[in-house]
Amino acid sequence: MRRFLYLISPNTIKQNFYQDLEEVLSSRKVEYFQLRLKRYSNSKLLKIARKVKAITKKYKVKLIINDSAILAKKINADGCHLGQSDGSIKNARNLLKKNKIIGITCHGSKKLILNAIKEKPNYIALGSFFKSNLKPRAKKAQKNLVKWSKQRTSLPIVAIGGINNRNYKSLMKFGVNYLAISSYIWNNPRLKPKKAIGKFN
Repeated sequence: MRRFLYLISPNTIKQNFYQDLEEVLSSRKVEYFQLRLKRYSNSKLLKIARKVKAITKKYKVKLIINDSAILAKKINADGCHLGQSDGSIKNARNLLKKNKIIGITCHGSKKLILNAIKEKPNYIALGSFFKSNLKPRAKKAQKNLVKWSKQRTSLPIVAIGGINNRNYKSLMKFGVNYLAISSYIWNNPRLKPKKAIGKFN
């Protein structure tokens, strides 16, 4: 089965998170796991990242650190993900080894996509395609932007923003390579993470 999910961590790491992560990654549907924690100190983040790395390695999932090429280097993660204000791909590339993965957020902007293509990241993230709990104020992206991007680059495209079991297939039809999911897995009022991941086929 092809791995097609790009899983993003919850905002808060609770006691049962590590066990849930093991169960979710054992589904073999996740290609990337992004550690995205905005409210933790560097020392706490380092501790969490090391624990997570042991789990992602076990299930052959690529560990991506959000925002910080420095932390990615410290724990020898598989790569880092950059927002538009997190520094250049070139600087991240200089800091990390050549074989590391660097992805970048392009929102719904053609200009940002074209700029990113020049900098040669390993993937581009587009969205938000639906209303997102993780980023409620994110600007909406149009689905035909995926087709437009595909005509200009062979870089893998990660779709992001409010993706759930009811809407993900419409994005797959447009040709996205990976679906970024978070809230549907970690903050689902009806389903535990293991059951929630089972809804994606």
